[in-house]
Amino acid sequence: MINKIFNSAQDLVQDIRDGAVIAVGGFGGSGMPNQLIDALIAQGAKDLTIVSNNAGNGDHGLAALLKAKRVKKLICSFPRQKDAYVFEELYRNKQIELEVVAQGTLAERLRAAGTGIGGFYTRTAYGTLLAEGKECKTIDGKNYIFEQALAVDYSLITAKMGDRWGNLIYNKTARNFAPVMAMAAAKTLVVVDQICELGELDPEVIITPGIFVDRLTLKTAVGA
Repeated sequence: MINKIFNSAQDLVQDIRDGAVIAVGGFGGSGMPNQLIDALIAQGAKDLTIVSNNAGNGDHGLAALLKAKRVKKLICSFPRQKDAYVFEELYRNKQIELEVVAQGTLAERLRAAGTGIGGFYTRTAYGTLLAEGKECKTIDGKNYIFEQALAVDYSLITAKMGDRWGNLIYNKTARNFAPVMAMAAAKTLVVVDQICELGELDPEVIITPGIFVDRLTLKTAVGA
């Protein structure tokens, strides 16, 4: 019997190793898997590469992981914002590496990894610093750069509802990067607001099918 439900967030992150590449869902605070991040901080993995839309907010969630100095590299679209002071201090002190990727390109690199595509050509960032060192090609008179697929070891995401097979439904903008991050990961770890019985979720509204999910737990679970 397939059952991907675990007792706590700690159970979900227990095997994350030092040096892992981890995608973290969220758009600002929306959809940020804070319980999983807190569990990861307690678990102790370090020298991590984090893939995320931004560099954390305030001193909680992703910012707390940065503050604990567990991250060696950040791959994101928006590293600078008024409350990203934890990242800014680390970056100014050369305590963290940064790779900036345009938001649409970041999403497509993750999606490409999930669909088995090695990469793609895009016009975004051609002629800018972000194109340095990348293959350039002219197609139908227009210039493109090649972006490689971005596979990750783990994805940490949240969802509104899930079942024991791992099928997921999201809540509005909390969906953000979660579907493509789930596709791109060797293991996808999820905290959900509600666990449903099999068949309770309408197949027409399931966004992430269970084939892309490995473990899930309730946000309100003891120890989550």
